[in-house]
Amino acid sequence: MSKQKIPLTNREISWLYFNERVLQEAADKTVPLIERIRFLAIFSSNLDEFYRVRVATLNRLGNLNAKAKELIGYNPKKTLSQIKNIVVQHERRFDHLFEDEIIKELEREKIFIINEHQLNVTRGQFVRKYFLEKVLSTLVPLMLDETKPFPELKDRSVYFLIKLTKDQKGDKCRYSLIEIPDSLNRFVVLPETNNLKFIILLDDIIRYCLDDIFFIFDYSKIESYSIQLTRDAQLDLDHSVSEKFIDALTKSLLKRKKGKPMRLLYDSGMPREILTYLVAKLDLSADGLIPGNRYHNFKDFIKFPNVGSADLEYHKDPPLKIRDLDMNKSIFSQIAKRDYLISLPYHSFDYIIHFLREAAIDPKIVEIHITLYRLAENSRIINALINAAKNGKTVNCLLELKARFDEQANIYWTKRLEEEGVAVNYGLSDYKVHSKICMIGRKEKGKIVYYANLATGNFNEKTAQLYCDHSLFTTNSLITTELKKFFRGLQNKVFYSNYNYLVVSPLESRDKIRKLIDREIKNAQECKPAYMILKMNSLSDEEIISHLYDASNAGVKIQLIIRGMCCLVPGVKGFSENIQAISIIDKYLEHSRVWIFANGGDEAIYLSSADFMPRNLDNRVEVGFPILDREIRKEIRDIINIQLRDNTKAREINQLNNNKYRKTRQKLSNRAQLDIYTYLKYKN
Repeated sequence: MSKQKIPLTNREISWLYFNERVLQEAADKTVPLIERIRFLAIFSSNLDEFYRVRVATLNRLGNLNAKAKELIGYNPKKTLSQIKNIVVQHERRFDHLFEDEIIKELEREKIFIINEHQLNVTRGQFVRKYFLEKVLSTLVPLMLDETKPFPELKDRSVYFLIKLTKDQKGDKCRYSLIEIPDSLNRFVVLPETNNLKFIILLDDIIRYCLDDIFFIFDYSKIESYSIQLTRDAQLDLDHSVSEKFIDALTKSLLKRKKGKPMRLLYDSGMPREILTYLVAKLDLSADGLIPGNRYHNFKDFIKFPNVGSADLEYHKDPPLKIRDLDMNKSIFSQIAKRDYLISLPYHSFDYIIHFLREAAIDPKIVEIHITLYRLAENSRIINALINAAKNGKTVNCLLELKARFDEQANIYWTKRLEEEGVAVNYGLSDYKVHSKICMIGRKEKGKIVYYANLATGNFNEKTAQLYCDHSLFTTNSLITTELKKFFRGLQNKVFYSNYNYLVVSPLESRDKIRKLIDREIKNAQECKPAYMILKMNSLSDEEIISHLYDASNAGVKIQLIIRGMCCLVPGVKGFSENIQAISIIDKYLEHSRVWIFANGGDEAIYLSSADFMPRNLDNRVEVGFPILDREIRKEIRDIINIQLRDNTKAREINQLNNNKYRKTRQKLSNRAQLDIYTYLKYKN
């Protein structure tokens, strides 16, 4: 393709369209009511991270000169303005959904979220008693004084700005700041009355009892307005990974809490003079001001209690068993005979736990190598590795300390593993290790045989119940021989190349993906079968997008399943007429990365830990791997076909970015996540 400018959607704007799809789930009346509330919480949590990371980066870029802006391809300040306009629209829709729809639907279910003005005498007494016994001791009111610096607001904490006023003319009002404690449950269930359920937020309990805090002041009126500040979350680290790295990271995490303010979410009922005062104190730009409702930190609503019927939540399908993979037998003896695919969350994550637990006690196991990125709070993976070390196995664990927002937890796990005798590799200075692989060496008939687990998602038993991922068990020497080379490189902190089967970042992924696309272009030119089906979380790499446009122009049919941001624009004449893209948002988070290439009629299928983003291809350690077992290739293909048929939860990614629900010619309703569960259930 010539060097003409290719059609691209700005990555930040594309991400906001993705978050709008999450908001669509909250608006969907076919989604159970409590789940709709949880989608609002996910939307809010996503937006917090977006401001902490992406908007923070744009603010830095906004200081660049005109020449530098030309190099990055867009004007950061203009993008920030676009972001604010979209976010304000989304927040209005959010408020409408919560205030005007969901609260009313809860009431129809005899569940009432009540505020401090709706408490009768009995419930008021209950709330005040709860406040005095559980809440008051956790509050630290700060009296604001013009002669003193404004207090440092914590990142993402919710505060009340309190205004105390006297009736007498000429008396100055007083202001105070109270942080809402995150150590307490945000939701308090009040005593039931006549089969009516009542829930009050901690915020409103505090509002109701403000006079118990400020009784020493002779005020006649008290007002409270909620605010939440989101700060720049980027870490300020040098690039040396040494024994001092954990200390440096810990100090940087403390700095993160005091990063530059990015967004002030404020109660839209706040008087203008108070808002003006706050903006001046916090050094915020106009783009950082987002009006909201009286409840912030809505991510806490992910734990909103269901005090109604079970129908208000998604039915929890029991995890499926895998045919011929028996957890009452040695998992190694079974993997030795054939490959197995675990499709989460439809299958049980216990197979992976069992794999490591057996390795910990099997006397024939001599070594375990694993890369870890995000772990569950009470990780059974960690426990299995510790048990293996205690049983005399050599355990080498690369635990990525730079996993964003999991740094603190990973520091804890690093220290715990080292205390128990596990050899911990902290990672590489300039690259995040994002691969999800484990290799276990077992002594059999005088030699070491290697068993591997390669996955698209983390070794995390909690997210495995919510994320759709694939995890492969294999002892195929074509794979394990290259994994040995890969782990040796990690141990020596060097990158090896010339893998024949694995697709490894940062040295080889970009080139190998280009060659796979080139092969489809060549086959199309030779009138051979030529198509691609690519599933991933994000597609933003301009070079890969340009090459996909080349393939489209060559006649290669391309189908994309992209959950999150997609900077490629489908259906543009002269660029992407042969490209279609959908995004599936449903009860589970679509997280797997699957690449399918026609390969002239002999389909090639790869799974990977990597999205098609610059960071995954150039700045992270990623592992993609081919599926060599024909039966498993068919299973993955069947699952992808089910997703391509979705006409219920799939949205079109198109030039209009309107998140239109995709309709197909099939008269029957096809909902991929339900249909995949049924497929796997009866396949077994």
